[in-house]
Order: sequence, then structure tokens, then C-alpha cells
Amino acid sequence: MRLRWLVLLPLLVLAPGLAAQPAGAGAAGGMATPPGMNLSALPSIAGPSLTLSLNGAGGAAAESGNGAVAMGLQILALLTVLTLAPAILIMLTSFTRIVVVLGFVRRALSTQEVPPTQVLIGLSLFLTFFVMAPTWTSVYEGAIRPYFNEEIALAEMIDRAETPTREFLFENTRKNDLALFIRMARIERPQTKADVPTYVLIPSFIVSELQTAFLIGFIIYIPFLIIDMVVSSVLLSMGMMMLPPVIVSLPFKIILFVLVDGWNLIIGSLVRSYF
Repeated sequence: MRLRWLVLLPLLVLAPGLAAQPAGAGAAGGMATPPGMNLSALPSIAGPSLTLSLNGAGGAAAESGNGAVAMGLQILALLTVLTLAPAILIMLTSFTRIVVVLGFVRRALSTQEVPPTQVLIGLSLFLTFFVMAPTWTSVYEGAIRPYFNEEIALAEMIDRAETPTREFLFENTRKNDLALFIRMARIERPQTKADVPTYVLIPSFIVSELQTAFLIGFIIYIPFLIIDMVVSSVLLSMGMMMLPPVIVSLPFKIILFVLVDGWNLIIGSLVRSYF
């Protein structure tokens, strides 16, 4: 087979020139067509060709590329949300109020690092999960589950998840704080809750949480402050000015806190303040 093609290739190269010569030109040029050979019967070789299609499969490929880009943007948005998850957990939940109040309790007891900071943070997190369970359940059932089941789009999922979250924020935001941020934002006075932008509602909620936490902390401080004042007066009257009153008052604070079941009162009051 290879020998056949080696014979035919020179003929294919010379075929155009031979066909263009007149009948007697072959002998004059020193080249003649062998008798009995029909050049038109030789097989033709077609070169490679390239076809570009802007429709059909090409259009499908473009749509696939756009879908890949959209999926990449969704993954980027998800990673951004995961990065901001600690801030969202702290600022958009009951965590702020709970952890501040527990910090006031430790300060009022004058126990320095008891309970440890890790214990207070862990307790605050689990109390936050307990308080936010109804809201998060509503978000999951109404927004996240339908999205995972491909029943709704991403934009609709965000809108559905925003509704119960805004309801929780409104229920725990003071009107004075909300009015403050509305004035600073220089927007028209909202007629309904739906007219209040989320970027105005969130800082209003955070300030309200801090205000409520400080108020609860002040109430917690009062009985322990009275104990400090009594102990300080007794020591002063006894002439024991060199003895720090905190050392003497600490056992009385702890026993008072235990006798009144302080943790039960504080945790119960914190949780009930959201329901």
C-alpha cells in the first residue's frame, strides 16, 4: 500500500502541469504522458477544513459558560457570608445582650476571671441558639429548604429569609434608636415596617441591645454595691483601713448570689426578655 502511494504522489504533483500543456508540448518539453494512463481517474486528496458555528452547539457552549460564571459568583457570595458569619452571629442575634449582661455579673461579683471568659462565651452562644431557634427555624423552613430543593431562586431565598429576621429585629429595637438612625440617614419618615431599610434597622437593633444590656447590668450591680458599702463602712469603723473591702465582701457576694439562685434568675430574665 505504501509503495502504491509513493508512485502516485509524484503524478499528483505533476498532474496540473501536464493537463495544461497542448498535445505536442509533452515531447518538446521532454516529458510525455505515458500511454494508457488516465489522470482523471486518480483519486483526489482533500485538505483539512475548519468550520466555525455561532449557533447550535456553539450557543449551548456559551450558555454553559455563563452558567459556570453564575455558579462561581454564587460560591464567592457563599464564602463571603461564611467569612462574615461571626459578625452576623454577634450583631444580628441576642448574643450581644447576653454576653454583656454575663460580663456585668462577673464584674459585680468581683471574681476577676471566674467564670472564665470561654465559659461565658460558650454559655452565651448556647443561649443565643435557644433564643434564636424559632426565627432560624422559620428561615430554614421558608427559605433555605426550598432553595436546596431547587424550588426557588437565590434572590427569592434572600427575600424570604429576610422577613423573619426583620421581625425579630423590630421586636427588640427601641423606637428612639430607630428614629435616631432614620434621622441620620435623612430618609422620609416610614409609614410601615416595610418602609424601614435594613441598613437602618440593624444599627438601631445593636444600640438597643447595648442599652438594654447596660440597664440590666445596672440592676444587677445594686445589691452587690450595697454589700461593698456595708463592708467598707464596717471596716472603717473598726479601724481596719489597710484591709481591702473587696477581699472581705467577696464571700458575702458569693453566698448571696448562691442563696437567691442567681444564675437561674439572670438566665431566666434574659431569655424571657425576648419572648
